[in-house]
Amino acid sequence: MILIHSFNENGELLPEEIDTINQLTKLPIDSLHLDAISVVTNIYRVAQGLRNKMEQEVLSEYGLSWTAFSMLYDLWIWESIETKKLAESAGVSKATVSNITKTLERKELCYRRIDNRDRRITYVALTEKGKQVMEALYPQFHKGEVEIVSGLSKDEQKSMSNLLRKVIRNNHF
Repeated sequence: MILIHSFNENGELLPEEIDTINQLTKLPIDSLHLDAISVVTNIYRVAQGLRNKMEQEVLSEYGLSWTAFSMLYDLWIWESIETKKLAESAGVSKATVSNITKTLERKELCYRRIDNRDRRITYVALTEKGKQVMEALYPQFHKGEVEIVSGLSKDEQKSMSNLLRKVIRNNHF
């Protein structure tokens, strides 16, 4: 309990963090980095919460999963993307991109095209209908983004963005 007290001197840990620390401190690990555990666990919980909230409150109306939306968003921003880069950006495999692309093609939101110079390369591009869907959907999605961080001041939001960018750069995410 001394370990938890020193880590939690301001009483700011979530109950789930306390349970996690209590369990992990039983392991025979020489050097347990509680701050690292807390950061990674909380990033994961925020990411899952964000995903669930947006799928339930915004994306379900359009019949889109988080990954399908992520792909459409990338296509909306860049218009056409090679499938390998789309997979990297969405954090999924090329097979997943292929499966979701098939679904989005059936909804007439995107289409595939083969590179004329190298037939091994496939691009995915947004259709006009896909563009219209994103233009209607994004304002609702953005409202959700604003709600999620509404408990943070503008300075806290900027600070968090800067810290997360640092993690992204350091890990080449």
